[in-house]
Amino acid sequence: MNGALRAHWPEYLMEAAGLGLFMISACAFVVLLEWPGSPVHRALPEPFLRRILMGLAMGGTAIALIYSPWGRRSGAHYNPATTLTFLRLGKVRPADAGAYVLAQCAGGAAGVGVAALLLGPRVSDPAVRYAATLPGPAGAVAAWPAEVVIAFVMMTMVLHVSNHPRWMRRTGLYAGALVALYITFEAPISGMSLNPARSLASALYAGTLTPLWIYLTAPPLGMLMAAELYRRGPGRRVYCAKLDHAPGVACPFNCSMGDAFPARSGIQPAASSHTPPLAAIR
Repeated sequence: MNGALRAHWPEYLMEAAGLGLFMISACAFVVLLEWPGSPVHRALPEPFLRRILMGLAMGGTAIALIYSPWGRRSGAHYNPATTLTFLRLGKVRPADAGAYVLAQCAGGAAGVGVAALLLGPRVSDPAVRYAATLPGPAGAVAAWPAEVVIAFVMMTMVLHVSNHPRWMRRTGLYAGALVALYITFEAPISGMSLNPARSLASALYAGTLTPLWIYLTAPPLGMLMAAELYRRGPGRRVYCAKLDHAPGVACPFNCSMGDAFPARSGIQPAASSHTPPLAAIR
């Protein structure tokens, strides 16, 4: 663990900062669209139209963070469920996975705290509630399976696209598009979390801890189910845990991208990787 901390602490900080920025963006856009005193809220009385805008805003935020220099370096997980899934697939070492999850949770909470300082009482308004994810009218009986399904679909997309030589560089675009669609159409059912650290960050400030079990259990289960199904397919391989494997960027994971696509990837393996990469999962 000490070796991992010394070698990969920059990636841990990038993961924390990435989810922190995502949460600042989420709080700011919820205030803009849902706070009763916002002129945008008054101009758009239809909730569906506001969800479309929220989806575009957060999908765009996700894309920007995935393709940012920090996202390309850390792998742009920003989500414990994503990290744990790649741990299961042998692409992330246990020490790095533990540090990533802790960094994501801390970064998300810090981001909401910064948003509270910047936005003041608007972010704590009952209509905003620190951008908390909450079940819809049907409650947990609909929210929990909905979270499993959207997490399953997201990870299925990530695994198929990020491991295809023609599509891999588009993974972040498709992820952002799914985030936008989920917020627009699925949010009324579960609140659209997809991310335990994201929901935990808001719940700590909003005091909405009772439904938190939904968001701590359903997204990891959905993504792990997607991974188990994917790895059982014929000829399926997992090359790396990054959402965007930009050429020339060091990789902290058990990466075989450079071996698989040496001319395409231009991969620089992490200088601190003392253990040999695991074989790609078939």
